[in-house]
Amino acid sequence: MLIAVGLTACAETVTKRGHQFHENDLKQIQAGMSQEQVKTSLGSPTTTATVGSGSAYYYISSVEGQTSFFAPTVKDRQVVAIYFTGLGAVDKVAQYGLKDGKVFDYIKRETPSHARDESILKALFRNLGAKQFGLD
Repeated sequence: MLIAVGLTACAETVTKRGHQFHENDLKQIQAGMSQEQVKTSLGSPTTTATVGSGSAYYYISSVEGQTSFFAPTVKDRQVVAIYFTGLGAVDKVAQYGLKDGKVFDYIKRETPSHARDESILKALFRNLGAKQFGLD
């Protein structure tokens, strides 16, 4: 009995998050459908964006595994992108997975910055110095 309890403590826990699609769900989306029709078929998107002269809906799903107290690992991540024309009609549907990009934490709510990491004082002094010497 104790061995069984010990083994279940080491079992991996699988967590699914986001939109979990069935293959037939995406087959319903056809070129020319409106944004409202897409929402009716698939539900609200995880996020939206403006792309060129049109827009896009992104449906994100992930599967993570965690064993005991170890940090969770991403097993699978799918992003379904539905691109719309400027008039709001479906132009194209694309599906991306882990093989198409790197793993990122889309729940963290932090935007990575490629700027230098500096204190506010350094930034103020740098800007004051630039104005003083006409480098602005």
